[in-house]
Amino acid sequence: MPGPDLSWLNLGNDHALYQLSVPQLIEEAVRNGEGTLTSTGALAVDTGKFTGRSPKDRFIVLDDITRDAVWWGEINIRFSPADFDRLLQKVCAHLNQNKFYVRDAYACADKQYQTGIRVITETAYQNLFACNLFLRPEKADALQHPEWTIIAAPDFFADPGIDGTQQANFSILNFSRKIILIGGTGYTGEIKKGIFSVLNFILPEQHHTLSMHCSANVGAKGDTAIFFGLSGTGKTTLSADPERNLIGDDEHGWGDQSVFNFEGGCYAKCVDLTPEKEPEIYAAVKYGALLENINYFPHTREVDYSNIEKTENTRVAYPIHYINNAAVPSIAAVPKNIFFLTADAFGVLPPLSRLTRGQAMFHFISGYTAKVAGTEAGVTEPQVTFSACFGKAFLPLHPAKYAALLGEKMDKHQVNVWLVNTGWSGGAYGEGQRMKLSYTRALITAVLGGKLAGAKFTEHPVFGLLMPEACPGVPSEILNPRNTWADKNKYDLKTNELAKAFIENFGQFGELVTGEIWESIPKVVENTF
Repeated sequence: MPGPDLSWLNLGNDHALYQLSVPQLIEEAVRNGEGTLTSTGALAVDTGKFTGRSPKDRFIVLDDITRDAVWWGEINIRFSPADFDRLLQKVCAHLNQNKFYVRDAYACADKQYQTGIRVITETAYQNLFACNLFLRPEKADALQHPEWTIIAAPDFFADPGIDGTQQANFSILNFSRKIILIGGTGYTGEIKKGIFSVLNFILPEQHHTLSMHCSANVGAKGDTAIFFGLSGTGKTTLSADPERNLIGDDEHGWGDQSVFNFEGGCYAKCVDLTPEKEPEIYAAVKYGALLENINYFPHTREVDYSNIEKTENTRVAYPIHYINNAAVPSIAAVPKNIFFLTADAFGVLPPLSRLTRGQAMFHFISGYTAKVAGTEAGVTEPQVTFSACFGKAFLPLHPAKYAALLGEKMDKHQVNVWLVNTGWSGGAYGEGQRMKLSYTRALITAVLGGKLAGAKFTEHPVFGLLMPEACPGVPSEILNPRNTWADKNKYDLKTNELAKAFIENFGQFGELVTGEIWESIPKVVENTF
């Protein structure tokens, strides 16, 4: 198929393989030695040195668009326009030495916000990833004027002393030229999160639309629910409800009249994947899916999902229609309920609580969860973790701007926001017990079914959270976490300890935070429970 004109990048069309089909891309990948086919027909590849993102090597070009708008710092690192232009020329010259792959796609399922994307990759498997993850055009024609171009060259390595990077790998966003330039890494998540970061800038700034790192589903009556949560909190598990349709598992926008998926696929973790634990994801690992950094059982092509010799961050990318109950198209009405999921390893937070507007903005900016032993190398006891807006690494703007948008939309659409603790009860990690998944599901089901509309609530003395006194299918004694601790004084101490961690973390956001949010900060209380 004749491809688009790439001369503006000094790329030769004679080297470009344009809009290849999934079977063609898989054949190319196998022929190139990029990967092998598993027993289920999925393509398995190794992404090389990098099996995850490299946040310290992510840059944004400093220009008139970004200078006064971007939240500069350790998350958003400045890069000069001149260095970008020189590096772009080098990467394109590198690609011209061999064949490369070009794919046109879209982001944003709501056509009001739809953004055309052209993805140029050095490898076939990266192009398959783009085909799976982005929205696929109905016709296989070249887009007339794609708004953004992504260029990914894993075998090009920068010279930090010359090119302005910190290491040989890089991911650079240029909002003036509308290019994402990636090199030195084969990890496909850089492609996905590059365009997510772009939308996190464009949608709030230009369309007053809240961009969200979340999953979302919708019920038979059109009631949309959104689930925020960091790794290990149950975001994917709890949003995968057989009674509801999945809008998407990771990236969404909340516009004037809709919640819409940014993507056309899923990029799921698959460590310890089993048909019992995650039947939808397990069934999606078939022909057309892309597995990253997995291992086989010896002398077979059967994937050993428990083997993490390469990385714990094993992944599978597949189009969203591989999930049986996926909403098509991936768009629904504005939400009725929002859930902030946290795996509180200190056993302090209630299993469910309702938040005021100020509390919702506070907990959104905080983005709290806890890491426990075994989740990361070197973690031997629970560690407090905060990630602003549940996706700090992808926020070009100050978190307070996203929180303000959340507050506005809560008011406009009368949305309920709930904090859900999927972590520990009856004690901290090592003493208490992990919250039963059946209880968490029952709490969420009760909210979605309107069964807590007339419930009585008790206020938590430190966090100010409103805790229901009863809920169908859940023992009442666990709804107030203090009741589950044998040593009440120990609970009080642990509660104050966690509250102080929240307060300390929040100090960094002070300059742009409203009084309403400050008033929702936990109040440390000594011996007054």
